[in-house]
Amino acid sequence: MIFTIPDILAPEELEYITSSLADAEFVDGKLTAGWHAKLVKNNQQLKHSESQHELKELIKKALSRNALFQMAVRPKIVHSILFSRYDTGMSYGRHTDNALMGSFSRSDVSFTIFLNSPSTYEGGELVIEGADDEKAYKLEAAEMLVYPSTSLHRVAPVTKGTRFVVVGWVQSLVRDASEREILFELDTVRHAIFAKDGKTCEFDLIAKSVANLLRKWAE
Repeated sequence: MIFTIPDILAPEELEYITSSLADAEFVDGKLTAGWHAKLVKNNQQLKHSESQHELKELIKKALSRNALFQMAVRPKIVHSILFSRYDTGMSYGRHTDNALMGSFSRSDVSFTIFLNSPSTYEGGELVIEGADDEKAYKLEAAEMLVYPSTSLHRVAPVTKGTRFVVVGWVQSLVRDASEREILFELDTVRHAIFAKDGKTCEFDLIAKSVANLLRKWAE
């Protein structure tokens, strides 16, 4: 399931992050790439520091309060958050994200939060491949794209300006993507019934099914 979340960051959070990155030190992005991804990765990432840790915690807090992210992704661990910079000429070629990252946390779901307006740079689209097509994404600042870590994807070359993004990964409570989607759809209906009619018999039955499926599938 691929979807976008607008305004994942509050305006003051976005301003704080972008101002922090403006004067920050970046290092070669190949340092965090797998052995084969190093061949196609050409970007820069924020150097490890105390301020980087603070920015990561800010991102985690933003994700934890977003109801759509929580309901669709069912996060168990949000990990390996990176602040990436693409200057003119930089790109990230076709690759699949590593299955295990950090302290051997599984990557079930990937996300990219765009930090600057698409009008400030040219190129730099995030391209995700499907079975018989591909789709390019270039979102507004503070907007997030959520997509399967299993997908082949790439970042097109930046031809003008600078692209700033946050990327990260999630180990979900529910490993199987189709099961997560079933839970998401049932939970969406459950919330709609409650908003329209309150706590009805139908609401209780769907709530029971969501709870029992989550109990069955969660790990």
